[in-house]
Amino acid sequence: MKLAIGKKQNMTQYFDSEGRVFPATIVATGPAVVTQVKAKDTDGYCAVQVGAGVRNTKRINKAQKGHMKELGNFSSLKEFRITPEIAGTMKRGDVIDFSVFAPGDKITVTGVTKGKGFQGVVKRHGFHGGPRSHGQKHSEREPGSIGGGLRTRVPKGMRMAGRMGSDTVTVKNLKVLAIDADTQSLLISGAVPGRRGTVLYIQGK
Repeated sequence: MKLAIGKKQNMTQYFDSEGRVFPATIVATGPAVVTQVKAKDTDGYCAVQVGAGVRNTKRINKAQKGHMKELGNFSSLKEFRITPEIAGTMKRGDVIDFSVFAPGDKITVTGVTKGKGFQGVVKRHGFHGGPRSHGQKHSEREPGSIGGGLRTRVPKGMRMAGRMGSDTVTVKNLKVLAIDADTQSLLISGAVPGRRGTVLYIQGK
């Protein structure tokens, strides 16, 4: 099973053997430990739960300590859906490291995007704003009318100013360009969600 929990490092350029350049993201991946294997007959679906990273024991509640027990004090726990065939080959305590990936693998990466705070409609939704002439003084970036008339409320889905970013985003069909065994890092094509240090969940096909 090709899966990993890593942290985003930084972006760079990667040149392949033919001299082509690719934008790439470096993701540091540590060993992931299987903490639970869920089966269809007992849980209703097949999945594997893995833990990675280290957290201070004072920051872990009793329920998590009882669940992880001797496996470790993990800072991240993530559940990945798997097929019944793969579930039958995995057991609690198994260690999954970066070596399960190979250059050329197609992967799916999930992470939380950068938080941008409270933003207006121009930045958040791409509104053009009002005209820049003919007496417009303070309405260049205003949203304009939201549709008055007989409505006595703001309808759901109305594009307005509000909190932007901090969304869970999944990017599919990315490719592993290279693997650095010394730093246990993956070089992934393109951009992935989040800032430096964002926890990323990687699953291969």
